[in-house]
Amino acid sequence: MDVRAKRSGTRFSRSHGFSMVELAVSLAILIILTGMAIPALTQSLRAYQLNDAATRLSDILKFTRYEAVRRNTTVDFRVKQNGTAWNIWTDWDKDGVMDPTEKQSVIAGFVTLLPAGSTGLPGPNSISASLGVAPPALDPSRSGANGFIRFDARGALTPLLNAFILYVGSSTNIQYGFRAVVLLPSGATQVWSAPQGGTWVRVS
Repeated sequence: MDVRAKRSGTRFSRSHGFSMVELAVSLAILIILTGMAIPALTQSLRAYQLNDAATRLSDILKFTRYEAVRRNTTVDFRVKQNGTAWNIWTDWDKDGVMDPTEKQSVIAGFVTLLPAGSTGLPGPNSISASLGVAPPALDPSRSGANGFIRFDARGALTPLLNAFILYVGSSTNIQYGFRAVVLLPSGATQVWSAPQGGTWVRVS
């Protein structure tokens, strides 16, 4: 007998693709994973924005100090509110005007400069304890207010005052925490981080 005769002429077909049940389960899993990932991504984005603003603030303070030493004269770091944004710059000619030739930056959007006593903002006790100074020695008067800080030709503050502290955060989304830029009388800067109502920890 021919072997070919033993083979059935019937062909079995298989359907390709997903059934509706498989598709629904896949979409449900995707939605759950997306819902879990979004808060973590948002937290990372907000932390980046806070760190970026604090770093830019610290960098301009350092640059202003450098300019005072390089020019062998007094140079001002200046803060000025512009609507909801804050202009910060190295005011080397001390005229209070942000000129195109002066190093500058804008803190705006999610992050802003906060005055002391803002909702959720931790007190400076942990920073004071680390620096070995009493809390009143950390002057917050330049944070969230127009003003300037002057460096002398040695790069130190003039007049030689207590340390300044500048707070960075969101006034409406305090759950993402805060940053503090501390300017010591010597002119050195430090950056600190704290969660809402938590304790300050130095990060740089």
